[in-house]
Amino acid sequence: MVATGVLFVGVIATVKYLGDRVPAPQSAFLRYALGLVFLVPMWPALRSARLTRQALGLFTLRGVLHAAGVLCWFYAMTRITIAEVTAMNYLNPVYVTLGAALFLGERLQIRRILAVLAALLGALLILRPGVRELDPGHGAMLACAVFFAGSYLLAKRMTSDFPAAAVVGLLSIVVTLALAPVAASVWVAPTGRELALLLLVAAFATGGHYTMTLAFAAAPLAVSQPVIFLQLVWSVAVGVALFGEPIDPFVIGGGLVIVAAVTFIAWREARLKAQAGGRVQKS
Repeated sequence: MVATGVLFVGVIATVKYLGDRVPAPQSAFLRYALGLVFLVPMWPALRSARLTRQALGLFTLRGVLHAAGVLCWFYAMTRITIAEVTAMNYLNPVYVTLGAALFLGERLQIRRILAVLAALLGALLILRPGVRELDPGHGAMLACAVFFAGSYLLAKRMTSDFPAAAVVGLLSIVVTLALAPVAASVWVAPTGRELALLLLVAAFATGGHYTMTLAFAAAPLAVSQPVIFLQLVWSVAVGVALFGEPIDPFVIGGGLVIVAAVTFIAWREARLKAQAGGRVQKS
């Protein structure tokens, strides 16, 4: 997860440097289309994966959700600061917690409910509606977090049945197909420099998804998720050093509130699982 954070900061910095001449849907499509070259080493895992109709349906659903999240994310990157994108992206685990309760039947204890409310308060601190003018990029990031949370919930389920290479490879294929018609509707001719930058984005992102999937397979989300919060520090540093973005104390403060809330959720999950394991051993 430490490697995942570094790689995803590379994605953010490269997309920000790319600018907005290429429309967001086209940039998102080219990132995944160019990234298909990195699937070549994963081909044996893809061929050996035994996909049932149900598994194909889940992979398709995950790809569509992820494609929607990618569209929102690329759009937000052209509108708001790197720090805001990163901080609001931390809402993903909050939505994952709510999704697990709604769709997987997990119980929400009062402590987890309070942590979720605290995280949402952190999001309000970042956005400050009524105090400043909100950009459509902020709304895109709120939607992005929902879509990615659904994708991560499905990814966690899939890692118990399929190797990491198959999970990442099939995601890339489905997302590319889902983004193709949207990209075609706004297409502009990219330059060689833009294609090279998008290839670099694809390399960072594919590596990040692979290391994240390995982390999901190796440990529960309660253990792996908090480590990714180091990304906020690196994102703020990159925004200041490379793009001259101002340090917004409200964004930092709101991000830290969300970090604290999600870390508490992860800690509680780890404690509950440890207690449950202890009871099983005693019985």
